[in-house]
Amino acid sequence: MALTTSCLCSTHPTSSQFTPTRNAFSHQALLVPSCFLNFKSSLLPEGFLRRCEYIDLHNELVPYHKAWDLQKAIVKEKKALIERNQECLDTLIILQHHPVFTLGTGSSKQYLNFDMNDPRYDVVRTERGGEVTYHGPGQLVIYPIMNLRNHKMDLHWYLRALEEMIIRMLSSAFAIKASRLEGLTGVWFGDQKLAAIGIRASNWVTYHGLALNVSVDLTPFQLIVPCGIRDRGVGSIKGVLGEFQASGKHAIAESHQIDDSLLINLTHETLLQEFSQVFQLKLEQRSLLLSDLVQEVT
Repeated sequence: MALTTSCLCSTHPTSSQFTPTRNAFSHQALLVPSCFLNFKSSLLPEGFLRRCEYIDLHNELVPYHKAWDLQKAIVKEKKALIERNQECLDTLIILQHHPVFTLGTGSSKQYLNFDMNDPRYDVVRTERGGEVTYHGPGQLVIYPIMNLRNHKMDLHWYLRALEEMIIRMLSSAFAIKASRLEGLTGVWFGDQKLAAIGIRASNWVTYHGLALNVSVDLTPFQLIVPCGIRDRGVGSIKGVLGEFQASGKHAIAESHQIDDSLLINLTHETLLQEFSQVFQLKLEQRSLLLSDLVQEVT
């Protein structure tokens, strides 16, 4: 089995029921849908967490092809373990990319607002689902390589779980009340897409993943129709916090003093917490330097 799913194709329910949670920047309770609390990935003994290998490159700019090759090597390894009926745990990679446009396996060139013969940045066609998107500095890219046999063999559940992780993170770290939009995959603040998702699954092992705009320069998105969605825009955490500050209607303590580096680090730290909770995993960091990637993928 080899499946792709995109940032466009999935529909999902919305919820009007709410329960309070807490956030890191405000002492006020923030309301989030109660369905957010129902993402147990499998029937595990109480208190049991599976191990998950974690490769932390969140402060590194990694060339796209190196990260792609690393993912494929890890997927190949996991599929071999499955074939031998050996334990196959999950892997999480978090990093940033040098500027690059990526297209899904069936992406249309009609969503490119530039000449393919003279692109401003590299253009890479991949085997993930979805239309064109942009990666660049200030955007955290999360590549979960998950053995869904350990969770739920359901790609719609997996997409909703990825969205859930981001929605919780935005709430707890920044008091941003992000949401899903019916019929569209990803995480939104109003009409601004903050996180795009495009995955592939082979033999129930997932790769590719999601991109979260933290402090990324949004200008390159003007050169494309992001995810093929013409009637909505793209936003970032930094931009949303700037709107809050300008309006004076949001209780964020000293947000104007948070620079790009601090935003990235806080987002990264909270993402790890929410990923662990949503997928019921214990993260174990694996040391891997950017210079080691060449050896890892050969």
